[in-house]
Formats: sequence, C-alpha cells, structure tokens
Amino acid sequence: MTPDRTTIPIRFSPGAQSQPIKRHHSASYYAHRVKESLSTRISKFICAIFLLVLFFVGVIAFILWLSLRPHRPRFHIQDFVVQGLDQPTGFENARVAFNVTILNPNQHMGVYFDSMDGFIYYKDQPVGSSPLLSPFYQQPTNTTVVTGTLTGASLTVNSNHWTEFSNDRAQGTVAFRLDIVSSIRFKLSRWISKRHKMHANCDILVGLDGLILPKVNHKRCPVYFT
Repeated sequence: MTPDRTTIPIRFSPGAQSQPIKRHHSASYYAHRVKESLSTRISKFICAIFLLVLFFVGVIAFILWLSLRPHRPRFHIQDFVVQGLDQPTGFENARVAFNVTILNPNQHMGVYFDSMDGFIYYKDQPVGSSPLLSPFYQQPTNTTVVTGTLTGASLTVNSNHWTEFSNDRAQGTVAFRLDIVSSIRFKLSRWISKRHKMHANCDILVGLDGLILPKVNHKRCPVYFT
C-alpha cells in the first residue's frame, strides 16, 4: 500500500529579491593588485627619502649661509673734540680732532677698503673734510683705529658758522655729524666681491668744553651702502 504524499506548494513573495551571486576573481587579478600596492609603497618611500635629503641639504645650506654671509664693518666713535669752541673768535684757530674704530666682525672674511675720507656736518651744512686712510686690507676679526684732524684749509668754518656754534653752546650742546666714506670689497679665500660704496654716519654731541658728551662717546655708527 503506497503512502500518501502531500505536496506543499512553494510561494514566492512578490517583493523578495534573489541573493547576489558571489564572483571569485582570478589569481592574475590578485597578483596585479599586490603588484600595484607594492609599487605605491615604493614610490612613497622614494618620495619620503627625497624630501628628507632635501630638508637636510636646506638646513646645511642655511647654516653655511649664516656662517659665511658678509657682515658689514662696525664703526664706533671714540673721541671728538672741537678746540676753541669756548672762544668768541675761535673759528680763526678752529681745530677738530676725532678717533674712530673699525671692527671687521667676520670670522673668515677679510675686507678691502679703498681710500677713506671723512666729512663733518653741522645742521647738514659741510664744515670740513679730509682724507683719512689710504687703501688697506683688514683681516677677519681685526680692529683698525682711524684718526682724523681737520684744521685750516680742511675746515670751511666761517664767522656765521661759529656764531651758530656759540649759540648752541650757550644752550649746552652742539650737534655734529661725521660721515666716513669708502668703497669696500669682501674677500673669502680666493673669492672677492664687487665694490660697495659705504657710508658710516656718526651723530655727535659736543659740550661746553668742546669735548664729546659721554652719552654718545663709544657709540656705534650706523653703516649703509649706496
């Protein structure tokens, strides 16, 4: 006797979706992906090495630039005296004397100075000039003393100037400006720079006795190039 078989119908929901079919990539596909990833890593490593080398080269270049770049000479006014300033007609025997030191602050670089001249101004009016030094070479970290004396033909002081000096002296101080002019070149080993026209401006205050005031003595003079 054959048993009864009950047939159960299978119903599909209208909104049901079929499961996606999983696809397996071939071995060549994965080999290509691995090769591509390895190339990217190598490229990034090479770029990192290049940037690191570039950074260290930049740091070394900056240090060399700091140590080898030329520093302009330093001028300091040491003494300045106007003799006869306390005399009513002192301009007839007027005499100006001064001392200035020049320091080469460079540790590895010398300085060539062309001939050096000094000019004295009072209220932007020239009152005297004189040659100071012949051309010379200054060794690194060396100090040179410049001595100047202006009298007679080197001074253009007249009675009007002396009257103005006397009026300022009555107020307590007389202001002068010393301008030292030269052309300089820097020397490092066998390398020599082009010429630079240099000016050192020293602002000076003179008291009743004609001597420079202590507050401006030994003062550093600004240096600029033209």
